[in-house]
Amino acid sequence: MEKQYYLDSCIWLNLFQKEGDASKGIPYWQIALNFIEDVKNDGAKIYVSTIVLKELYYILGNKFQKIMDYFKQADFVVIIKTKNEDYNLARKFEIENNSKISFYDHLHVAIVKRLECVFVTRDRDLLNFSRNKISVDLPEKLIN
Repeated sequence: MEKQYYLDSCIWLNLFQKEGDASKGIPYWQIALNFIEDVKNDGAKIYVSTIVLKELYYILGNKFQKIMDYFKQADFVVIIKTKNEDYNLARKFEIENNSKISFYDHLHVAIVKRLECVFVTRDRDLLNFSRNKISVDLPEKLIN
């Protein structure tokens, strides 16, 4: 079975906003680009949920249409809809865990659990919360 990934909004923002400081090593945007190129070259898939799209739209505003065009043209990107079961599991996570993460972050974990793919994020609190629930890692640890 081909590898499948779900990228947190922060990874897309690293890429699209060219985030990172080259004086501190490889910039985050370059790591994100290298990871995404590996996924594409390996014939793997990246899922983008409607939740990620909403977060990107909110943060990027008028740049969002260009990003949507990129997603639609990239044959390795699959846009998925959030399901009721995702919301229900996210609420369960939220109630069970008095964690530092938002409902949307719980929702990302629920979606990844349903899809049975690898979650890619830089959010330390989210990494800590999700480690015992799903497969999750930093992009630099997943680059070939």
